[in-house]
Amino acid sequence: MTNLRIGTRRSLLATTQSGHVADALEALGTPTELVEITTDGDRSQASGVSLVGAPSTGVFVSALRDALLAGEVDVAVHSLKDLPTYATEGIALAAVPPREDPRDVVVARDGLTLGELPQGSKVATGSPRRVAQIEALGLGVELVGVRGNVDTRIGRIAEGTYDAVVLARAGLARLGRLDEVTEVLDPLQVLPAPGQGALAVECRADDTETLALLARLDDPGTHAAVTAERTLMATLEGGCAAPIGALAEVAEGDDGPELWLRAVVLSEDGALAVRRSASAALGTDPTTWPAEAAKLGGDLGAEMLADGGDELMTQLRDAQSSTPEPNDPPSARSAEVHNP
Repeated sequence: MTNLRIGTRRSLLATTQSGHVADALEALGTPTELVEITTDGDRSQASGVSLVGAPSTGVFVSALRDALLAGEVDVAVHSLKDLPTYATEGIALAAVPPREDPRDVVVARDGLTLGELPQGSKVATGSPRRVAQIEALGLGVELVGVRGNVDTRIGRIAEGTYDAVVLARAGLARLGRLDEVTEVLDPLQVLPAPGQGALAVECRADDTETLALLARLDDPGTHAAVTAERTLMATLEGGCAAPIGALAEVAEGDDGPELWLRAVVLSEDGALAVRRSASAALGTDPTTWPAEAAKLGGDLGAEMLADGGDELMTQLRDAQSSTPEPNDPPSARSAEVHNP
């Protein structure tokens, strides 16, 4: 039996995530090998070049998909929050495995939480979503931009460059570094990015054998949750660099499984926000859950647009169209598209 070739980015986090998928496939009796692919996003990080001016989604995805379509790999593994919300011809999302905890976390000096940091402390994040929601908390901290992998970001605290960094808990969990977390942020205060904590496993749409194999890795609850979140983001016409937070969770209701979705879209400074929630019955047949989840996300997104989200998104697009030139100093708004 030939090895199933799994395409992955070269970073430690990416290869670790792809290794989890490989292990799951090995457990099903399928031999695998990891094939490392360098993406445009990786080259930008390695050279220290800002991703300002790059498309707001897909900079870490396209090279893996190109390798997949060229037959260089059989499977591609992505952080699902990096995926564009539109379909790519010839590519199928074959599986969304069980999700890690999707919340954001703080790693701060001296074991401090955000609320314990003195006013003026430098808190680093490359995510406009995190910036807007933390600004809205009114803590008086200074939000600054940051690039680089987890090691680089956390290392800046020891160097004294920053007082804290904000990261996705899932990445630290997969790297075995949760002991460095000083605070887990409550989604009531900071909603995660749509799809955060989940992996996307793709293959060629006409590869029926691999599609069937990968389907065994799919978790229906996770798949439904991220479908709702990403459909909401698509309805708002926001990419992964927009200040949009969303979190869906499956819960057991009186009449069976239900999907609960919370979402927020904010101005860049967090001063304005449209925050809404909704739920829907999923039914007992998991094969129908994606359609129900997509309807929930689309309906809630449309409600948010009607309640002021449309104006907010227009303001955000206007602001992004006047983004500084690539040689300008990075800001927390534009420092990086991909945010661990």
